[in-house]
Amino acid sequence: MEDQGASTIPQQSQDAQNKARQQAENQESAKNNMISQILDQAAMQRLSNLAVAKPEKAQMVEAALINMARRGQLSGKMSDDGLKALMERVSAQTQKTTAVKFDRRRNELDSDEELDL
Repeated sequence: MEDQGASTIPQQSQDAQNKARQQAENQESAKNNMISQILDQAAMQRLSNLAVAKPEKAQMVEAALINMARRGQLSGKMSDDGLKALMERVSAQTQKTTAVKFDRRRNELDSDEELDL
């Protein structure tokens, strides 16, 4: 009897994982349907290329598109030029600045150690 109880717990966990996976797939499918209704062919191709090169940025653009559609800010399908403008706005909002810092003390200590023979 205890063996049955122990085997149902992993089964329940697996069922929950399958249900969560199915729900995520349904959400992804609904998002893709909505985006395909928002964008024309050229814009869809550009977004697909962006998703391959920079998935994080593509997700931000997709979220912005869906929000714009839900608010009623889009009239008809968005063209490639409209998508370019949206991508530039998203890119401007999320630009990172990179800085290179040198730890000169550590470098000096390392060079002193090499001279000790």
